[in-house]
Amino acid sequence: MRPRLRHWVLLLPFLACFHAGAVPAQTAAILSNQDRHHPVFAANGMVASQEARATNVGVDILRQGGNAIDAAVAVGFTLAVTLPRAGNLGGGGFMLVHHAGSGETLALDYREKAPAKAHRDLYLDKDGNVDKAKARFSHASVGVPGTVAGLIEAHRRYGSLPLAQVMAPAIGLAEKGLTITPGLARSLEKRRKRLSKWPASAAIFYKPDATLYRAGESLVQRDLAQSLRRIAATAGTDFYTGETAAAITAEMAVNGGLISRDDLAAYRPVWRQPAQGSYRGYRIASMPPPSSGGVHLIQMLNMLETFPLGQFGRNGVESLHVMVEAMKLAYADRAQHLGDSDFWAVPAKGLTAKAYAQNLAANIERRRARPSVEISHGDPGPYESNETTHFSIMDRAGNVVSNTYTLNFSFGTGIVAQGTGILLNNEMDDFSAKPGVANAYGLVGGEANAIQGGKRPLSSMTPTIVFKDGEPFLATGSPGGSRIITMVLQVLNNVIDHGLNIAEATAAVRVHHQWLPDKLFVERGLSPDTLELLRQRGHTVVISRAAGSVQSVMRLPDGGGFLGASDPRSQGALTAGY
Repeated sequence: MRPRLRHWVLLLPFLACFHAGAVPAQTAAILSNQDRHHPVFAANGMVASQEARATNVGVDILRQGGNAIDAAVAVGFTLAVTLPRAGNLGGGGFMLVHHAGSGETLALDYREKAPAKAHRDLYLDKDGNVDKAKARFSHASVGVPGTVAGLIEAHRRYGSLPLAQVMAPAIGLAEKGLTITPGLARSLEKRRKRLSKWPASAAIFYKPDATLYRAGESLVQRDLAQSLRRIAATAGTDFYTGETAAAITAEMAVNGGLISRDDLAAYRPVWRQPAQGSYRGYRIASMPPPSSGGVHLIQMLNMLETFPLGQFGRNGVESLHVMVEAMKLAYADRAQHLGDSDFWAVPAKGLTAKAYAQNLAANIERRRARPSVEISHGDPGPYESNETTHFSIMDRAGNVVSNTYTLNFSFGTGIVAQGTGILLNNEMDDFSAKPGVANAYGLVGGEANAIQGGKRPLSSMTPTIVFKDGEPFLATGSPGGSRIITMVLQVLNNVIDHGLNIAEATAAVRVHHQWLPDKLFVERGLSPDTLELLRQRGHTVVISRAAGSVQSVMRLPDGGGFLGASDPRSQGALTAGY
């Protein structure tokens, strides 16, 4: 059965409960509480994000007549308040937008940039070894933030509501305070050492006597509220040339940071053409460099298209084996070829070519796992932490946003720029500090991703939009560091090859291999027999914790509404609509 038809068949009893008009608010609230096997339905628009209050803000913006881009900007600013470990003003990311009015699909790159003073050997000590503390937890590890410029640019180009209206919910939550959820309380406890090291951070996230906030208590972020007000009043220019910029650069100047006023003033987000491909009749649009996500997602799909995955069965040894071998080949290419395309000639067309993938797939041995030492990068011819966050949004007019942004580690550096309430990223660790040396997520890089002033570090973020018959079909993405690309891959395989609904596709057990280290990471849930068969083929199986927080929205055909799902692995995530 074709995937679309299966979605309809599963939902026929469910859809019979609804009129063609808007679903009442109380009904939407009930619908948003899905279990792991049943997607949420909405008639007019849908938001899936990692934090419930941000999702509800996005839905409210849609109700007020805003489009998907308005809702995305509202969600992006709100997550900086409600999910401080990942939502951010002091980080950066990528947004994929499909605009129904113009019919265009574009990628907005608002990734952080290396300060002008950054250089290749920035994090090497006197012995030539990488100083991990400097690369990850110092003021020198902060890249020039892009989030504010990116969200403002998306609104400028495609928004329909006034910016003040779109940002009002985030300002209100920061100023009046928000109830601390169990998840937020745990994250503040877990990162207490990192945050407490910096007085400005400790003053916000812990009580005056240095004790922890507990779930149910209120967290007020007045400095952040004022920063948000200045951003709204100046359409973002304050962050890069005004009072906020002055506070950030003052923080840098007295603590050995590299970011200058000129670095902030010169920052610009960039509109790029998406990485595009096709898979079994679906068109795939995803993020181009400096993200590696779209290029290697399409590369792996191209390889897998040569195998009958549907016949192999979901999460059976045959389908898992060829998928893992494709992952190895793609990640080997990533280490050699991927970087900021403004600084490095990334062979994106070659890497995403069907012919190149067919050549790679021909080398996949069906009964044997090739050791990583036997695999090198190919010749295609002429990273992020689990604390990244993703949201997907669709509206009834056909606009779609798939957005992934991050501070890198949980709470980034843990440093708040004094007087701003803004946490600063540690994205400089996503560069290759030394060719051949892995970063915090085990990813190995080379010359393509070497540190250089003004350059954007390589990323694994993979915001993706899937089209069927020329119309948006699915928006998806996830946090998860180096695993992001393979998570998105498996969601698409589960929907397209195996006919799962979007909730089932999201909840299914996931695997990951990134070439180096030569280990197959498997979530709990695969049968012992399957694990043993994988070992017999030569895979080094490592049982790993669940990872990621996939957030997806799917559009039903012929204006039939929307389905969505939030990853059950992520407490506090919410998909809702109206």
